[in-house]
Amino acid sequence: MESLYNYAAVLQNVIAKGQTMYGPRFNINKDDKPTILKLLYWFLDDQLMAAEHGIDLQKGIMLSGPIGCGKSAIMRVLNSLCKPDWQFHIAPCERAALQFATEGYQTIEKYSFKAFNLHHPVTICFDDLGVETDINYFGNTCNTMLHILSIRYDLYTAHEMITHVTTNLNSKELEERYGNRLRSRMREMFNLIAFPTNSADKRT
Repeated sequence: MESLYNYAAVLQNVIAKGQTMYGPRFNINKDDKPTILKLLYWFLDDQLMAAEHGIDLQKGIMLSGPIGCGKSAIMRVLNSLCKPDWQFHIAPCERAALQFATEGYQTIEKYSFKAFNLHHPVTICFDDLGVETDINYFGNTCNTMLHILSIRYDLYTAHEMITHVTTNLNSKELEERYGNRLRSRMREMFNLIAFPTNSADKRT
């Protein structure tokens, strides 16, 4: 049984869209190609290729890799190519933390309990997980993303709420930042898809 998709053609479409969004330097090199293909298996809901590569289509994506390797850009490109009902919101983690500083716990509700559209859970991609600062709010220090992701985990198990994240952190650093409990839940919530550790900085 073969996949329904011509991935060589799909990759060319991704590159063309990326160049429209980011300029002619946008490209997919051979080292990054396996990572991009895994993302495409998920976004195209390709059950055959996803199963072959250990990707659970019921989970979200944790896209990791070194600084500047193109994590945020590729998620934005793929999002723009999705059907409207598959598109997701992109929320920088630092912005969410700064919103908490001014709005308090309403921010956490906004990205969790209130992230529903006509009773359907809203998919959100939290960009640059781990760079956000802990916020002091009326004398209490809050790890904003710890709270948001913990609640979205509960909503994932109860309502199939999908979450994506991009991060520069490795598994050890994630556990140090967010604790063993959330790190364990992340394994349930996300497919871990990683750029190679030697992936080139695309911003230079």
